[in-house]
Amino acid sequence: MDPESAVVLRDGSAVRIRPISPDDQGREQRFFAGLSERTRYQRFMQYLRELPPGMLERFTHIDPKREAALVALAADEIVGVGRYAPDAESGCAEFALVVADAWQRKGLGRHLLERLLAAARAAGYPCLLGRILDDNREMLELAARLGFAREARSGAELTLLHRFAK
Repeated sequence: MDPESAVVLRDGSAVRIRPISPDDQGREQRFFAGLSERTRYQRFMQYLRELPPGMLERFTHIDPKREAALVALAADEIVGVGRYAPDAESGCAEFALVVADAWQRKGLGRHLLERLLAAARAAGYPCLLGRILDDNREMLELAARLGFAREARSGAELTLLHRFAK
């Protein structure tokens, strides 16, 4: 995975994308606190008022042999996070993606998800999957544009899958 790169978004704003590090705990906490209730719910599929300490630790201390986590930074603050971790049931990597409300619809989610696809493929995973709420239209449209197929439905949750060519 690339150590760091600069990206210019559709509106001309620039961000840096790099792997997350343990030093990002404060940034991650501030990022989470700045998300709207709707964005938090779409990411975590539950209402979280704050990011529990164990979850914060887990998010910023990853095992790079099994998982990846990228942060997008503007003015040295996190404005987007994309990550994947192994899904034991399917053997795929499962991704999660969240972009700060003010940074949505600028192409940042696409940059993060494309990098996660490339990283999961390079790591040897046969596929990348995501579990998305069916009312998260923007995420569903992005995933479809990047070649994800709808695999399953469980209540309001859809499972999307992108298989890598052999």
